[in-house]
Amino acid sequence: MQLTLIKNPDESKSDVYKIARVVYAETHATSLRAVESLTSMIANIARTSGRSYADIVSDTELFPALNLASASHHLLATDANERGLQMCVRVAMRMMRGALPDTCNGATCFHHSDVIPPWATSRGYIADIDGLLFYL
Repeated sequence: MQLTLIKNPDESKSDVYKIARVVYAETHATSLRAVESLTSMIANIARTSGRSYADIVSDTELFPALNLASASHHLLATDANERGLQMCVRVAMRMMRGALPDTCNGATCFHHSDVIPPWATSRGYIADIDGLLFYL
């Protein structure tokens, strides 16, 4: 008996879940506002840099949760049926359709309010949204 692997021809679905998992790990889905803001920041980066969404959400410098040592790293493997992750999926789908407004004022980088990275000390943040500080 020979088995054939059937793949979903719509590769954009995998990007949606990659984006959603990173956004979930960074925001813990604490609020729709935080999820929309971080997701719109990803769209801003894609628009200004020409990078793909998959490349952006793989950037360990930009998203601390991608690092194994991060306390939020385990959230990347959250069950797909978890409510907060599903909210992140819906927001990521809106972004990919171009239906997500820029709720972070054009920001292209962020950090959590409980950590001040060296790059942030000489810059002023443009938005503080539910514990996430956004910068141009």
